[in-house]
Amino acid sequence: MTIEERLSSEFGLRTDYTQNIINLIDEGNTIPFIARYRKEMHGSCDDQVLRNFADRLKYLRNLDDEKAKVQKVITEQGKWTDELAAALEKALTLTEVEDIYRPYKPKRKTRASVAIAKGLEPLADILQAQQAGVDIRAKAEKFITEEVPTVEDAIAGAKDIIAERISDSADLRKELREILATKSFIVCTLLENENSPTYETYSGFKQEVKNLPSHRILAINRGEKEKCLKVEIQIDEKLTIPVIEKEFKKNCEQTNALMDEVIADAYERLLFPSLERECRNNLTDAANEQAIKMFEVNLRPLLLEAPLKNNVIMGFDPGYHNGCKIAVIDRNGAVLDTTVVYPTPPRSKTEEALEKLKNMIDKNKVDIIAIGNGTASKESEIFVAELIKHCNHPVSYAVVSEAGASVYSASKLAAEEFPEYDVNLRSAVSIARRLQDPLAELIKIDVKSIGVGQYQHDMPQNRLTEVLEGVVEDCVNSVGVDLNTASPSLLSYVSGLNMGIAKNIVEFRSKVKGFKSREQLLSVPKLGPKAYEQCAGFLRVVGGENVLDNTAVHPESYDGARKLLHLFNLSEEDVKNGNLILLPKLVEDKGQAKVAEECGIGVPTLVDIETELLKPGRDIRESMPKPVLRSDVIHMEDLKEGMVFSGVVRNVVDFGAFVDIGVHQDGLVHISQLSDSFVKHPSDVVKVGDVVDVKVTAVDLAKKRISLTMKGIEKEEK
Repeated sequence: MTIEERLSSEFGLRTDYTQNIINLIDEGNTIPFIARYRKEMHGSCDDQVLRNFADRLKYLRNLDDEKAKVQKVITEQGKWTDELAAALEKALTLTEVEDIYRPYKPKRKTRASVAIAKGLEPLADILQAQQAGVDIRAKAEKFITEEVPTVEDAIAGAKDIIAERISDSADLRKELREILATKSFIVCTLLENENSPTYETYSGFKQEVKNLPSHRILAINRGEKEKCLKVEIQIDEKLTIPVIEKEFKKNCEQTNALMDEVIADAYERLLFPSLERECRNNLTDAANEQAIKMFEVNLRPLLLEAPLKNNVIMGFDPGYHNGCKIAVIDRNGAVLDTTVVYPTPPRSKTEEALEKLKNMIDKNKVDIIAIGNGTASKESEIFVAELIKHCNHPVSYAVVSEAGASVYSASKLAAEEFPEYDVNLRSAVSIARRLQDPLAELIKIDVKSIGVGQYQHDMPQNRLTEVLEGVVEDCVNSVGVDLNTASPSLLSYVSGLNMGIAKNIVEFRSKVKGFKSREQLLSVPKLGPKAYEQCAGFLRVVGGENVLDNTAVHPESYDGARKLLHLFNLSEEDVKNGNLILLPKLVEDKGQAKVAEECGIGVPTLVDIETELLKPGRDIRESMPKPVLRSDVIHMEDLKEGMVFSGVVRNVVDFGAFVDIGVHQDGLVHISQLSDSFVKHPSDVVKVGDVVDVKVTAVDLAKKRISLTMKGIEKEEK
């Protein structure tokens, strides 16, 4: 089966769609561009499907390359056979290819290789043949040399050779690997270590490998790495030894005892340790992919949270000894005012802070206060709730995740953006901007530091970065970017652009005092026709010469859009004035296929153009849940079992969801408490940013744990 055939089968795609996607990827088109502007060529696959397709294509091509390398090496050894060709053809994974290659792979010095060098391979063949009536000791006498002084030495060498052959058997390894994956147990022993109390849960822990959840695998791995746990795979040898005996033991009376020794040695010394490592590695790889998937699932809605546009926001970065850093930003994100106050211990200058911030709020007409959720957040929230009572106009507040803010504040990027402010004040600006436009601000931070995953520092960092940057790229391009206000950081994630070109765009924008059209992009240094093709549709020119430049309609489809308008006696002026309310009905009455044909475009492109013309400059985030704004604070000590709150989902993990109910500590809704129906995974029920109703089921003040449920909440309880 060819790569194209396999991909068509796995993704349920027509063969022509599969070939088109491969061609588009090979031509250097980005996933966002392919997903948005080449729908007719792939049947309207979304960006996630296309990324999975690209990953799988890369894997299958690597698989083919590895097969070719293996064939070349074995052929050069003069050992290539039709049987090997058939086995390699059937291999579906890199592991299977490695199994086939194992007997022919150049090895470091082993007991078997030493025995072969001493000329004992023919004796191993005789022993392995296990022919009745053959006297092995007599045969062994013929192999006695200066290097092999005794019969026992000769037989021992032959046994070593056979043991390695058993260990190298591809079919046997495959069968035993499947048995370990389905029938083995992982067993943990707690070791004496200063960090051991963290892993007390895993003292005497034993669970079937096949039922181990990903987060538990990662926790066990971390405990082992910190030398708090001894971890091993256990399996009943009654399930494994007979499998080896079936293939390698012929029940010959003269050799039974010797073959029992060979099989036991091969299993204990070579096979099981190797397969145990493989099993652990496979568990870890699967757990890593699941953890990366969860990070991806959480990151997307976080980046797409609804912005609080047209608000003046005060960023409040809490602290103790160094005070609370304050920055006010205007409706466009520009800094209006900054200061430092000390309402928290040890200084506790509450009255002074109240007066200073009240005046700042009145002076700048602040609408919302964004409080970072880090150190001193709770004390700051209590202070802000009191501050709001003294303000002369309505003000509310929201607690904002400051994960990664300190990393950004100390970065070169932040220094370039705010050279006049110190690190602490930059953090306050970032917190305010996170509430005003989460996507534009969060893309400046290393995505691994955003804090919506689990065990992210234990993940393979290259793979994690690749996946998360793909999510950022998809989000940025699905929202679109204002060409005249976007930062270089934001522009660098636009399809077809990089940081170098992004900086050139900003520099060019400054020279021409703002872009008037998308076409001007072609005058930007190093932004050629291919980059323009990839990026143009995702960049918006607000209030420019052409209303279509403020939509997601690609310049290559402008003629089609104009034909669509002309077909129903409409104009671009009607688009500007929002006079297209009847367009969907007109298209439906005439028939989508007929309209698309007359406009010279495909039906998917017609649908997209129609959507964009109805609402130019639309922001898809407007339909997302708005941040929960508060004016008063709740203390953990005030919580009682049965209380019902509206909360915001802050993180989703394999075992549940963490929900912010306005207390400094997020509460956990365990997977069993998410729904009255069976929940396969928490992400099937909730996502980051969702506003949900929850009921308090338990509060542990000592451990700072809040248990919540989403089950059995009646309307009258709210």
